[in-house]
Amino acid sequence: MYAKPDSTTMKTRVARAGDAMDAALKSLSYRVDGHTLNGMRNDNLPFRDGTSAVAEIAPEPTSATRVPDGLATGRPSREEAEAAVRTLLRWAGDDPTREGLIETPARVAKAYEQLFAGYRVDADALLERVFEEVEGYSDIVLVRDIPFHSHCEHHMVPFMGLAHIAYYPSKGVVGLSKLARVVDAFAKRLQTQETMTAQIADVIESILKPRGVAVMLEAEHLCMAMRGVQKAGVSTITSQFRGVFKDAPDEQVRFLTLVRGGAR
Repeated sequence: MYAKPDSTTMKTRVARAGDAMDAALKSLSYRVDGHTLNGMRNDNLPFRDGTSAVAEIAPEPTSATRVPDGLATGRPSREEAEAAVRTLLRWAGDDPTREGLIETPARVAKAYEQLFAGYRVDADALLERVFEEVEGYSDIVLVRDIPFHSHCEHHMVPFMGLAHIAYYPSKGVVGLSKLARVVDAFAKRLQTQETMTAQIADVIESILKPRGVAVMLEAEHLCMAMRGVQKAGVSTITSQFRGVFKDAPDEQVRFLTLVRGGAR
């Protein structure tokens, strides 16, 4: 038998945590062209004069932005994160003080540390060690069927699938596991599949400086399967070709043939 929690005490704690979160949100402000926006950002909220400042508040990062500039600033505490989960539970219509949900905020915060660990990984550093003693090998290197799971930045719902990476080395090769780690570094962030594909190609191209890079991701998005159109089993394929893969169509054919099982 479980001891029944003191609901009065727990409700008081939850209320205090909620008040603390509300106060923290109200303390935030953004100034754009002399205007002040208090509280959470709302891209659809115009200023009093009818103008909007969506682009000025938070311009979309390019695919080459590997770590958001504001990551290290203003990060909430663990307690604030757990309070935010309690708020979402209440908003969803449940009671965060009931037995099954009392520890849920702490579990969610811990899970987020794992699911979004990529923000704390320097993808460039993963590829810094290159093995040059490869007996003059300069042909294609392909690592296919790298499993990954990520989260859609629009709905924070998972998408998962396989990544395939190939490159033509110029000054040496990198450890094969490093390519899988690069995939994880970008997958464990809020993402779009298109951006993630470009980011993987960007870091390999800029650090290894190969003669060519090819990246292909194929994934199923649960934001499409579980909500909206609700079509399960649909695959999305994205690709990036750089260097010889971009310049020579026959190299793209070779890459796709190997990915699809031509080397079996």
